[in-house]
Amino acid sequence: MAPLKSWLSIPQDSHFSLANLPFGIITSKNSQTEKRPAVAIGELVLDLQAFAHGDGFSSLPSLKDHLSVFSQPTLNAFAALGQPIHREVRTYLQNILSDTTTHPQILKDNVSLQKTALLPKHETKTHLPMQIGDYTDFYAGENHAFNAGCLFRGPANALQPNYFHIPIGYHGRASTVVVSGTPIRRPNGQLLLDSTADPKIPTFGPSRRLDIELELGCLLCKANPMGEPVPIEEAEQAIFGFVLMNDWSARDIQAWEYVPLGPFNGKNFGTTISPWVVLFDALDHFRVEKLKNETKLLPYLEEGRPDTVYDINLEVDLTTPGPEGSTTTISRGSGRNLVWSFAQMIAHHSVGGCAMQPGDLLGSGTISTKDDSGLGSLLEMSAGGKKEIMLAGMDVRKFLKDGDTITIRGVCGGEPGALVGFGECVGTIESAIVFS
Repeated sequence: MAPLKSWLSIPQDSHFSLANLPFGIITSKNSQTEKRPAVAIGELVLDLQAFAHGDGFSSLPSLKDHLSVFSQPTLNAFAALGQPIHREVRTYLQNILSDTTTHPQILKDNVSLQKTALLPKHETKTHLPMQIGDYTDFYAGENHAFNAGCLFRGPANALQPNYFHIPIGYHGRASTVVVSGTPIRRPNGQLLLDSTADPKIPTFGPSRRLDIELELGCLLCKANPMGEPVPIEEAEQAIFGFVLMNDWSARDIQAWEYVPLGPFNGKNFGTTISPWVVLFDALDHFRVEKLKNETKLLPYLEEGRPDTVYDINLEVDLTTPGPEGSTTTISRGSGRNLVWSFAQMIAHHSVGGCAMQPGDLLGSGTISTKDDSGLGSLLEMSAGGKKEIMLAGMDVRKFLKDGDTITIRGVCGGEPGALVGFGECVGTIESAIVFS
C-alpha cells in the first residue's frame, strides 16, 4: 500500500508519520502548567484538548460523552476507554489529517483551530504519559538471558530450568519510572569489592558498574478484578500501547543483594521511558514470530498465532560528557528477539489472580541479538567488565561514567513517509550523592 499522505508537511524520515499518530502528554509555551493529551505528527503536535474544545471530534459521535479524557493530565482515562475507542480515534485523526480528508471543515480548512491545536513540537514539553500504578519487569530476551547466564554460571547452566516454561519477572518500582530527558542519579549502595574474600564483607558507596538495559515497555488499558485471570486469548485486548525503555541497572549493587529474593536497590533507582505511546494497532503491520521455543507450554500460555512480537529496529547511542564529547552507536538490534510475548506476560502475571489496572507498565527485559551487533547491555558488551567498549574520540567504556548520555531509538518500516517510530528515550547520568 502507498503511504498515507497528509495535507501537513511531514519530513519523510519522521518517526511520526500519518501511519503512526502516537499519544503523549504535553505542556506548551502558552500553557506551561496545564498537562494535557496530544498526538505527535511530523514536527507538530495536535493538542487534543484544544482540538476537542474546537469541536474537532464533532464528526465522531461515539466520543461525544468522553471528551473530558482529553482534559486530563495523563492518558489513563483515555486508555481505559479500551482498544475499540483507541482505534476509532486514531482512524478518525488519520482521516482529519489526510490530504483526502472527508471532513476538511474540521481542521484542514479551519485556520482558527489550526492556530490553537497544531503546535510546533519544539514549543512543547513532554511528560510521563501515564500515571503508572505498578511496574513489572520481565526477562523475555533469550539472547540476553543466555549471555548474562554464561557470565555468572557458564554456558551449560546459563538458563535456569524454568526459563522456557514461564515468563520470568519481578516487581519493579513505579515511583522512579521517569520520562525521557530526566537525569538519572548514580545510586549508592552496598558493594562487594572482593568477591573472592572470605568472609564476604561489603563496603558502601556509588555504583561502579552502572549499566543500561534496552527494553520495550507495554502500557495497559484494561483492568481485571482481583482473583480473575486474563485469558491468553484476551490478553492483547489489555494493551494500550508501547514505549522504549531503559531499565538502568547497578550491576555491583545487584550482585550482592539479589540472593535470595532478586533485584532490589540495584534496579529501583530509575527506569526511563519514551514520551510517546505507540498504539497497539499502529504496530499491527510489523508483527513477526517470536524466537523459537521448543518447550511444550501449559495451555494458559499457548497463543493462537506465532507472530506476537514486533520487528522494531532498535539503536543505542552513548554520548560522552563535555563540550568535546562524542556519540557512538553501540548497539543495533530488533524487537523480534523475544521468546515471550506481552500477551503471555499478561496472562502469566494475572494467572494467580493479580489485579492489573490501566497504566500498569510491563518491561520486556533486555533485548539482545544473538551476535554482538545488537547487545542490549554494557554487561554483555564488556563481557562482564573484562574488555573495553571502543567509542568515538579514542574513548572507552566498560560501564557508565558520570555525564554519559544514553539515547535509545526505535522505528518500524523502511519506506519514507510511512515510518512508525517511538522517537527517543534519553537519560544522562548525574554524580552520586556524597555521604559525609
